[in-house]
Amino acid sequence: MINESLLNIRSKPQTMVENKISFASSSAELSIYDTFECANRVKLKSDQLLYCGMISGKKIMHLEKDNYHREFLPHESFILAPDQLVEIDFPEAQHHSPTTCLAIEIPVEKIQKVCDHLNSISPLPKEFDEWHYNSHMVHTAHNQETQALLSRIVHIFTENHPDKSFLSDLAVSELTARLLRHQTREIIVNFSRQNPEQNGINKALAHMEANLHKPLCIDTLCKLACMSRTKFFQKFKQILGCSPSNLQQQLRIKKAQALLQQGYSVTYVTFDLGFSNVSHFSRCFKQMTGIAPSHYMRAKAVVN
Repeated sequence: MINESLLNIRSKPQTMVENKISFASSSAELSIYDTFECANRVKLKSDQLLYCGMISGKKIMHLEKDNYHREFLPHESFILAPDQLVEIDFPEAQHHSPTTCLAIEIPVEKIQKVCDHLNSISPLPKEFDEWHYNSHMVHTAHNQETQALLSRIVHIFTENHPDKSFLSDLAVSELTARLLRHQTREIIVNFSRQNPEQNGINKALAHMEANLHKPLCIDTLCKLACMSRTKFFQKFKQILGCSPSNLQQQLRIKKAQALLQQGYSVTYVTFDLGFSNVSHFSRCFKQMTGIAPSHYMRAKAVVN
């Protein structure tokens, strides 16, 4: 677990707000930030892409340019473009219970290298352009695979291993690929909403999103896409990076998060999104977000 790894490397803090411990490799820099007292509007900016993962406590992130003011909780990722300024509040930080997050600075050259690799081995169809990083803020829950990867990155950066540089490069490449996949998936889903008739995959995506409360029918999706089952699955995974059932689950949980933030009950959300019962919904929700829906609803109030 990340928390256990951090206990072994924390030292006496030099400052009470955003106390920083850094570990560098040839491919990136990992920093652990601990805050031990409440603070407001603490500025953060990097000249590299900055990946932040919350470990404990709560932050409130402010991007005035985007009129964005949201809570940042454990099991969530927050990605800032190079030179993008964010201001942070720490409403719950205490000396015995610090607010802690990790931040990984990823050089632009590294991102381009991963993009080039994806374009060579898994090119997107022409209508979706090439793999590239879009320089806007991303705030999302990360799944179990990303959580495990972050634990591995902390371990690699903090251990004295003779192959540290090589191993850290592989791990940061994997994290970058996951970020690109996630960002591109969201862009493609948004594009399908606006242009459902553009191509077969767009039609299938638009139908899927409009029927999240219904069981997934692959035959219907194949018919809309004008593809055989084999070709549809192959094309879908090439473009979206996951299976149709996995994407449906992601879209359901994302919509569930929005409904819970609006104050709808767990029971209402369960059946509105087509889950068979509250227990099934709660398991799926926690698997993807790392937190039970009832806890999420209490913690994730929109900040005005």
